[in-house]
Amino acid sequence: MWKTEPGSTGRLVQLSLAMFSFYVIFGVATKAFTGPTAVVVPQMSGMSFTVWSTLGGSLMCLAVVFLGGWYRGKSTRHLSLGSLKVPSEMAYIIPSGLFTAIIIPTTTLLYILLKSVMVAMVIMRASVILSSRLVDEIQKRQGILKKRVYWEENVAVAFALAAASTQILLAKSGDFDFVHNKAALLVLGAFVLAYALRIYIMNYYRNTRSPGAEQNNKWYFSIEQISASSALLIAALFFLHSGLHARPVVELQAAVGSPDAHWPLATVVGMIYGMVAFFGVFIFMFKGRTATFSGLAYSETSLAAGTAATLISAFVYHAAFPSSADWGSLALIAVAFTFLGLAERKRMLELSADPELHQAVSEPLEQAATVPAAR
Repeated sequence: MWKTEPGSTGRLVQLSLAMFSFYVIFGVATKAFTGPTAVVVPQMSGMSFTVWSTLGGSLMCLAVVFLGGWYRGKSTRHLSLGSLKVPSEMAYIIPSGLFTAIIIPTTTLLYILLKSVMVAMVIMRASVILSSRLVDEIQKRQGILKKRVYWEENVAVAFALAAASTQILLAKSGDFDFVHNKAALLVLGAFVLAYALRIYIMNYYRNTRSPGAEQNNKWYFSIEQISASSALLIAALFFLHSGLHARPVVELQAAVGSPDAHWPLATVVGMIYGMVAFFGVFIFMFKGRTATFSGLAYSETSLAAGTAATLISAFVYHAAFPSSADWGSLALIAVAFTFLGLAERKRMLELSADPELHQAVSEPLEQAATVPAAR
C-alpha cells in the first residue's frame, strides 16, 4: 500500500498527506505558544517564536541534507570556477535559495502586519496559485514547458481563487488596513515576487532536464536549503549588529539577546515545520506535472490543513471554531481537488507514453484497469 514509484499518483498522495499532517501538527502546536488561547505561560511574542521556530526548521532541514548525503548530486553539465568544476544548475538553484530566505521572514511579517491571519494566509496562497499558472504560461511561450495545462487544471485554479475570494469578501473591513500601510505592501510585494521567481526556477530545473539527466529533487532541496540558511544567518548577524532601531530589528535583538524560557520547545515545533518544507518542495517539483498543478496541490493542501488546525485548536484550546467563510472555502477547495484529480488521471495516461516514467505509471494504470474486472 505504501510502496510507490517516483512520478506515480500514489507517491503524490503520500506527499500531500504527509505535508497535511505535519502542517496540522505545527498549526496546533503554534497556538500553544502564541495568541489569546496560548497554554504556554508566559506567552511568547510573535518574533521570539518566529526566531526559534525558524532555527528549528533550518536545523531539521540541514540535518537531513547532510546526514542523508543529499548534497552529493550529479550533473551532466558543469561550470568552471578556476580549477573547480561545479554543476551548472547551481547557478540558479543558489538564487532560488536566496528567494527562499526572503520568503521565510516575509511570511512571518505578513502574519504580524496583517490583522487577520486567515486573510494573510489566503492572500499568500492565492499569489502562489496565480504565480504557478503564470510560470506555466511564460515557460510555454519560451518553449521550456512541453506539456499542456489541461482545462481541468484551469477550472481548479478558478475554484481555488473563489475559495480565497470567499475569505476576503467576508472579512472585516479592518482586516484590510494594510492597503494603507507602506511597510505591509512592501513586504507583500517582496513575498509575491520572491515566490514567483522561486517557482519559475523550480520549474526551469524540472522542465530542462536533458536526456539521461536525473531530476534529483533531494539534491535541489539540499542546495536551496544550504543557500537559504546561509543567507538567513548572514542577515540575522547583520541586523543584530546594525544598530538600527526599527521595531522588527529591536524585537529580533530582544528575542536573541534575552531568549524566552520556552525557546527550546519553540525550536522543536520549528523542526515539525521543517518537515512541512520537505514535502512542500517535493510537491512543487513533482515529476511530470505542470507548475499550475503543483502550485494548486501545495496551496490547497496547506489551506485545508489550516482549517483542520483551527478546528482541532477549538477543541483543544477552546479557541474560535472555523467560521462560515472557512467552511465555504473548504467546500470550494474540495471541488478544486476534484478537478485536480480529473487532471491527474489525464496526466497519468499521457505519462504512460514517456519512457522515463513508463515504469512509474504502468503499475497504477494496470491496477485501475483491473478493479472493475475484480468486482
